[in-house]
Amino acid sequence: MTSISYENDFYAWTQEQANLLRTGKIHQIDWQNIAEEIEDMGRSEKRQLESRLELLVMHLLKWQFQPNLRSRSWQLTIKEQRLRLEKLFQENPSLKSSLDNALEKTYPLATLSAEKETGLSSFPETCPYTLTEILSPEFLPEQGSYSNRHSG
Repeated sequence: MTSISYENDFYAWTQEQANLLRTGKIHQIDWQNIAEEIEDMGRSEKRQLESRLELLVMHLLKWQFQPNLRSRSWQLTIKEQRLRLEKLFQENPSLKSSLDNALEKTYPLATLSAEKETGLSSFPETCPYTLTEILSPEFLPEQGSYSNRHSG
């Protein structure tokens, strides 16, 4: 099999595996661990989607429910997360099919984060914004107004 242990020196293992692939020495490749690493790379992209969506929704909630505390910083965070999500979708178009599920999973975390940061506890039980609104560069929710939909 391989001369460098996956468990003892991950970096060296990755370099050795890449070299074995490039030189066509497929009989020496650590297939099981390579497969696990590839799966983990995919999970990492999905976690990034969820993390960015959570942060974006949290700031949209703060923007809507604390209008007197709105700041340029919040607005820039909203813009940044939208741009980072757009880049993520450009690099991984298939992640778009995970958006509904990601929003459903992350909305409770976004409200919890918003509660911790604002001290408020009156956020809607389900996401008040559509995915189209969340991802739209122009959308900023107004106080007291929301659609209570989450598809788009």
